[in-house]
Amino acid sequence: MAVHPAVLGRFFEDYVVGDVYQHPLGRTVSQADNTWITLLSMNTNQNHFNAHLAAQNPITEGRVIVNSGFTVAVILGISVLDMSQNAISNLAFTDIKMSHPVYEGDTLYAESICTGLRLSESRPYAGIVSMITRGLNQDGVEVISWKRSVMVATRESGIGQNYFPEAQSGPLQLPSDTKGDAR
Repeated sequence: MAVHPAVLGRFFEDYVVGDVYQHPLGRTVSQADNTWITLLSMNTNQNHFNAHLAAQNPITEGRVIVNSGFTVAVILGISVLDMSQNAISNLAFTDIKMSHPVYEGDTLYAESICTGLRLSESRPYAGIVSMITRGLNQDGVEVISWKRSVMVATRESGIGQNYFPEAQSGPLQLPSDTKGDAR
């Protein structure tokens, strides 16, 4: 019996400049998502929640447009698994470009390319990973992009590892009446 420890994401040593990471999760944007983030962030631009007013917007062809703060958050979140799951600090987030509107009902995907790697001079347990991330809609149209740098733990540091608690009742085991067949 093998135990697969709780390890998620990459460590500094796992990145290669030029590698592209197509992040595995997509996310469909709902009307509730757009309304909630708009209200939570106190964004009063009615193009995000007033369909009657949004009908006058020539850029969106009269459609309600998704709050760009939500678009940033979703694409960033989608990229975490591959690019910053083991980050210990965000360092820079620059050159954000909104290249196409996002609408309620769109499904967002993301991919990133590693553009730079260097060991930290002041923190020997980490390195700096630089990347470009872009978000795509369901049609493959780029909707957003940016440059980002994060400080990521090295595997040797132990940071973000071995955190799963040991069960007081002992290891999880197959019951004695199980014959190992798949039913």
